[in-house]
Amino acid sequence: MRWLTLFIMRPVATTLVCLAMVGAGGLSLFMLPVAPLPEMDFPMIMVEARLSGASPETMSSSVAMPLEQSLGSIAGLMEMTSRSSEGSTRITLMFDLDQDINNAAREVQAAINQARPMLPSGMRDPPSYFKVNPSSMPVMVLAMTSPIATPAELYDLGTTIVAQKLAQVKGVGEVSVGGASLPAVRISLNPRLLSSMGVSLDEVRSALSRENAIGPNGYLENNEHQWYVNSGAQMNRANQFRPLIVAWRNGNPIRLSDVALVEDSTETLYNAGFSNEKPAVLLIVRRQADANIIETVDAIRERLPDFEAMMPADVHISVAQDRTPSIRASLDEARKTLIIAMILVVLVVLAFLRDWRAALIPAIAVPASLMSAFSLVYFFGFSLNTISLMALIIATGFVVDDAIVVLESVMRHVENGVKPFRAAIRGVREVGFTVLAMSISLVAVFIPLWLVGGLVGQLFKEFAVTLSVAIFFSLLISLMLTPMMAARLLPETPKAKPMLQGVSRLLGHIGHVFAVAYQRSLAWALRHKRLTLLSLFLAIVMNGYLFAVIPKGLFPQQDTGQLMGFFRVDKGTSFQGMLPKLNKFRTILMNDPAVQSVAVFAGGQGSSTNSTILIELKPLDERDANANTVVARLREQLQSEPGARMFLTPQQDIFVGGAGRAGAYQYSLLGSDLALLKEWMPKVRRAMAALPELTDVEADSEEPGWRVEMQIDREKATSLGVDMALIAATLNNSFSQRQVSVVYGRLNQYNIVLGVEERFAQDVESLKQVEVISKD
Repeated sequence: MRWLTLFIMRPVATTLVCLAMVGAGGLSLFMLPVAPLPEMDFPMIMVEARLSGASPETMSSSVAMPLEQSLGSIAGLMEMTSRSSEGSTRITLMFDLDQDINNAAREVQAAINQARPMLPSGMRDPPSYFKVNPSSMPVMVLAMTSPIATPAELYDLGTTIVAQKLAQVKGVGEVSVGGASLPAVRISLNPRLLSSMGVSLDEVRSALSRENAIGPNGYLENNEHQWYVNSGAQMNRANQFRPLIVAWRNGNPIRLSDVALVEDSTETLYNAGFSNEKPAVLLIVRRQADANIIETVDAIRERLPDFEAMMPADVHISVAQDRTPSIRASLDEARKTLIIAMILVVLVVLAFLRDWRAALIPAIAVPASLMSAFSLVYFFGFSLNTISLMALIIATGFVVDDAIVVLESVMRHVENGVKPFRAAIRGVREVGFTVLAMSISLVAVFIPLWLVGGLVGQLFKEFAVTLSVAIFFSLLISLMLTPMMAARLLPETPKAKPMLQGVSRLLGHIGHVFAVAYQRSLAWALRHKRLTLLSLFLAIVMNGYLFAVIPKGLFPQQDTGQLMGFFRVDKGTSFQGMLPKLNKFRTILMNDPAVQSVAVFAGGQGSSTNSTILIELKPLDERDANANTVVARLREQLQSEPGARMFLTPQQDIFVGGAGRAGAYQYSLLGSDLALLKEWMPKVRRAMAALPELTDVEADSEEPGWRVEMQIDREKATSLGVDMALIAATLNNSFSQRQVSVVYGRLNQYNIVLGVEERFAQDVESLKQVEVISKD
C-alpha cells in the first residue's frame, strides 16, 4: 500500500483533509436533531366517528361495523381494533411496518367514502381519520388557568389563539386542547310546558335551525357605490335567542323563553381539566418528526410570556409537564461517558507506550474520528440520541485500536533505530492492509443490523450505521493522520525525561508482572488440556442457562420522570358521580413526596367517565425512589375507593403494547359467538389477574352498564298518528345534547345545543314527562 506514503510526505494536505472532515462533522453536530431515541415510524391510523346520544351498541352495529367492513379490505392492514362508547366509535388500524403511511391514509379515506352511504343519516359530521405514532410522546403540556374565566372561555382562547401560535413555533408538529369544550348556547326545554302548550320538541328544533340561518345575501350597486347586504339573521348570544318565536297557538306567539332555559354555557357538560388543584384547560404539544426536542421546548418556553400577553389579564399559562429534563440528563451522562472513555483510552496508551508524544497521537485521532462521523450521521437523517451516543461510546474502543496498531508498528521501527519519518513509511505499509481488514470485518459484523426489518430494525439500524461510520472514519484517520503525526512527533531515540523515569519504571514493572502472570497461566492451561476444555464447555453451558433464565424484553424499562394514569369507574356511573372519586385519587397523587405535578383530562374522548392523568415526578436526585417504585407505592394507596380503579404505568419513549397505553400487553379473545365471548371474558380476566407476574388487568366491555329498554306499542302508536321516526326524533331532541345549529364567530364556530332541563333527565321517570306530539 505504497500510496499511503503520500499522506506522510504531504503533511499540509493531509492536515487540511482531516480538518475538513472534522469541520464537517462539527458543523453537522450542531444541526443534528436531539431526541431520546431514534425516530421510529409506526404506520397507524385512527378513524373516529360520532353520533350524539347513541348507545355503545348502536355505535357498534350502525357505525363501527360498516366502517370495519370497508376498512378491512385495505392492503397491508395488519390489525384492526374498534372501541365504541356513548356517541363515539374509534377504529385503530395498524399497518405493516413497510407500508407508506401516506398511501395508507389515502386508502383509508377512500374506504370511509365507500362506507358513508351505509352510515346513519343523523351523523352531523362524516367520520374522520388521523395518523398516530404510538411512540410519539408529548414533549410538553401547558395549563391555562384563571380565577375568573370559565373553562369554556379558556378552551376558546386555547383553540383560537394559543394553539395556533404554538403551531407556529419551530419544531412543533401537533397541538391538541383538552379539559373543556367550546362555548355554546344551551337550550334546556321544559317538557311539561311544551305539552301544556301543544308544542313538540321538533318544532323548537326546526325554529332554531330556521331562524338562525346564514347565507349569502348579495349586494347592491350603482354607478358610484356598492353595498353588501347583511340580513342580520345570525344570533350568537343567549339573550338573542330568548325572544325567538318557536310556534303560534291561538294567534299568540310562544317564545323560546316561555318553554326553555336559555344560557351561555358549553358544548358538553361531561369533561373537565385540572392542573394540580386548579381547574385548567390543557394543551398537549408534540414535536415534528425531525425536530430537535430540546430546541423545540426551549423555543416554547421563550415564547410563553408573549402568549400570555395576548390573553386577558386574569389568564395564566404555565408548564404542567416537560419531557426534556430526563432527556437532557441522559444525553449529558452519555456525553460525559464518551469524554471519560476517550480520556481513559489516552491514559492507557500513555501507560503502556510511556511517551507523552506517542500518547498525543491517539488523543488527537480518537476525537477526530468520532467528530468526523457526525457528518454522515447527519447525512443519513439520524438524530443525536441515547442509541447513537451509545454507538459512539462503543466505537471509542474500535477507533483507538486502529490508531494503536499503526502507532505500535511505527514505534517498533523507531526503537530499532530507524528515523521516525522512515519508520512511519515502513510501519504504515506493513499494517495498512491489516487495519483495512480489521475495519471491514468489524463493519461486516453490523451489516445484518442494517438489513433487519420491523421494530428492532428501526431501533438498532441507527446504532449499527453510526458505529460503522465511526469505524470508517477511524480507518481514514489511522491511515492518513496517525502516520503523518508519528513521523513528526516521535523522537528519534525514545527516552523518558528525568521527571517521568520513575513513572516509566513503575509502569514497566506493572507490565512485566502482567506478562509473567499471563505466561504462567498459559503454560498451566497447556499442561491441563482436558481441564481447560472442560471449563470451556461448562462456560458455554452456563451461558446457555443464564440466557434462558434472564428476563427478556425489547427495551429496558426507562425512568423518564413521568407517569401516565388511566382512571376508570364502574359502568353506569355518571360524570357527577365520577368526579368526587377522581378528586380523591388526585389528592393521593399530589400528596406523594415524589410527585411534582398532576394534570388531569376528565371525561371526553368518547367516554364521560374515563380520565387520563399525566404525572410529572421530581428530578431523580430529589426523590427517594425510581418510577417503578413510585408506581408500586401509589398502586397500593389507590385501591381504597370502591367502584373506581386507576392504572398507572411509567411513560416510555417506545410504546407498542396494549391499546390506549393502559397496559404493556394486550390479549385478544376471538370468536364468532358474541355471547360466548362475553361469558369467557371475565373468566379469562380473573385467571390473568391471579397470576403474580401481572398487575392492572382490565377487560373491555366486561360490564354492560345500566340502560333503559323501551317497548313501543307500535299498533297503538300508529293509531295515534305516531311513527317510530317521530319517537326517535323526540328522544334525540330530549336526551342526546343535540347540536341543532351553528354560530359562526370571527375565529371559531360555536354550536347551539338542544335538550331538556337537567331535572327532567335524571331517572326513568323522566321519560314520562316527555310527550310525543304528532304532526297532525
